[in-house]
Amino acid sequence: MTRVAAPDPDTFEALLSERGERLLAELRDITPDRELAAATRLRRDHPPELVSAALAQARLRQRAAAKFGADAGRMFFTPDGVEQATRAPVAEWRARRFAQLGVRRVADLCCGIGGDAIALARAGIPVLAVDRSPLACAVAQANAAALGLADLVTVRHAAVEDTDVAGCDAVFVDPARRRTTGGRVFAPEAYSPPLSWAVQAAGRVPYAALKVAPGVPDEAIPAAASEAEWVSHRGEVKEAVLWFGTGGAGAAPRRATLLPSGATVAGLARPAPVGPVGRHLYEPDGAVIRAHLVADVAERIGGRLLDPSIAYLTTDEPRPTPFATGYEITDVLPFGVKRLRALLRERGVGRVTVKKRGFAVTPEELLRQLKPRGPGAVTVFLTRVGAAPTMLLGLPH
Repeated sequence: MTRVAAPDPDTFEALLSERGERLLAELRDITPDRELAAATRLRRDHPPELVSAALAQARLRQRAAAKFGADAGRMFFTPDGVEQATRAPVAEWRARRFAQLGVRRVADLCCGIGGDAIALARAGIPVLAVDRSPLACAVAQANAAALGLADLVTVRHAAVEDTDVAGCDAVFVDPARRRTTGGRVFAPEAYSPPLSWAVQAAGRVPYAALKVAPGVPDEAIPAAASEAEWVSHRGEVKEAVLWFGTGGAGAAPRRATLLPSGATVAGLARPAPVGPVGRHLYEPDGAVIRAHLVADVAERIGGRLLDPSIAYLTTDEPRPTPFATGYEITDVLPFGVKRLRALLRERGVGRVTVKKRGFAVTPEELLRQLKPRGPGAVTVFLTRVGAAPTMLLGLPH
């Protein structure tokens, strides 16, 4: 994908003018194969840098639709903003949690293009949105205005470390987790600002939510946090959030939330029972696994692990649950490529989905060796049952 350049602040300001709005409207549905002709034509009547910025913005809006839906067509973006912004349903979930806590005003520190500020404002919570980037602040302000939320969002260009959060009863911090040279940052103290600073900021207000990478190590979760929540959207883990001030009845150190359903499970990390393979296999959602709540899901479905270190659950009877995808198991076999290839050919299976945990063979490698053909379909699980490499064949419920 071609990297889109961010506009300079003056050019971005021109995009907000009446001329800029007309250009963006004209380019709303532009496709890559038409860009060159459109640019050549538009540059006859408009400054070249404004045409380039409008074309780039049209591309970013199209890309952002996956995160922001129909709102993307009215919003403004930077390349980093599209990549790093929270997906709208996830931001809306967090905003609802803030609203349920009775929060009256939130300081959104490291606000970027304002995606989280928008969700908070839509939940009826006034927001102080702060970022050290003047362009990000201009974009956040434009987005609040475009979506009719300017009265609820105050944008401030400043270093978050120097920001006075007086008047706010909550902070939300989403630190940068990408290097300026590219690539993600995984060590929480390498975030910008570091997690230790964000924890100190959380201590200045009654409530706080600190966004961290989903793979945050257990030892990096501060003892002061009242809850660590992992959130997935349509089966893909999107973020982890450390909550502060949410203690009380029903609070738990770990939570897994699945969107768009909003199904949530909370509890303590603990071991799950282990037992023989049953008729049904359940693959827990990634948020459940990250939160170490597989045992809670096992208890809900009366299930057991196939192996104490692998997150596959099994039951003898079907037990539907929003927290795991279920399969009916038809075959349990010792691992062997020749045996599996022969079985698939015998049954005319050509569509094979391979899933694996605790197994060295990759799905791509196995599919190349199988060369399946036929109208049938099957899911093959490569895993361990006890110490034995095992193949389980099944079909989704």
